Amino acid sequence: MIFGAMGLLRRLPADRSINMVERIGRKIGRFLPRSNLAHKNLSLAFPEKSKEEVDEIVREMWGNLARTSAEYIFLDQIFDFDDENPNQGRIEVQGVEKFKAIRDTGKPVIFFTGHTGNWEILPVGAAAYGLTVTALFRPPNNKYLAKKLLAARQTDKGHHVPSRAGAAWALAGSLEKGNSIGILVDQYFGRGQDIEFLGRKTKGNPLLAKLARQFDPIEVYPARTVRLPNGRFRIEIEDALTLPRTTDGAIDIQSTTQMINDVVGRWVQQYPAQWLWLHKRWRG
Repeated sequence: MIFGAMGLLRRLPADRSINMVERIGRKIGRFLPRSNLAHKNLSLAFPEKSKEEVDEIVREMWGNLARTSAEYIFLDQIFDFDDENPNQGRIEVQGVEKFKAIRDTGKPVIFFTGHTGNWEILPVGAAAYGLTVTALFRPPNNKYLAKKLLAARQTDKGHHVPSRAGAAWALAGSLEKGNSIGILVDQYFGRGQDIEFLGRKTKGNPLLAKLARQFDPIEVYPARTVRLPNGRFRIEIEDALTLPRTTDGAIDIQSTTQMINDVVGRWVQQYPAQWLWLHKRWRG
């Protein structure tokens, strides 16, 4: 049924399809049981916000998620960035010089992001600059849907690795081959490091920090996609982080895990409605 609907959407113009799906998401999403978790998470992260403010963020979040889902099938049309005409089209890039510098060095780097804006656009953006990026993602529970979405995510310069047993080996193998990797770092990880996220205690995945230590020296870049009005996006790549180290000079796993989550927390505070509030980020 899902892929039948996607096929029907594909027959319509991109903007018409995406806008229609967003309207549906905004209307019905807030009535779904999962919205209760979003309300709870928002109340924990922003206790100062009123119920009306939280309700509006939840509505906008569902609209963003609905658009992101519909945009899967139009990624080839959406990503129209032209380096010669950077102010035209749907995509603008903040940090173009960093993408080019990474490409020109030929050395692998680690990108990280969160579930904000349309996070699926980032690997496509990297590929547009000639970077081969292997990205780690969490597949849907439905195996058939996961297989289809994995195939849809592939580009000629990028690959995706499902976040399951063996993913760390796959990412390490990609770095060993000289390819960059991308990791979503904003989900709860039960066996992870004790950190704070948006001021509350939680567990963070240490995978990025461990890979950075294993391949030290390697640069680690925060990157995100910000959703703009009128179906547009801004890809932002920030300066490489200076990772904290232990007294013996090794990259500090716990402090690095905290640092990258602080970056994502800053993004969430800036655009709360563009983050995916449907994960159980705080437990216990």
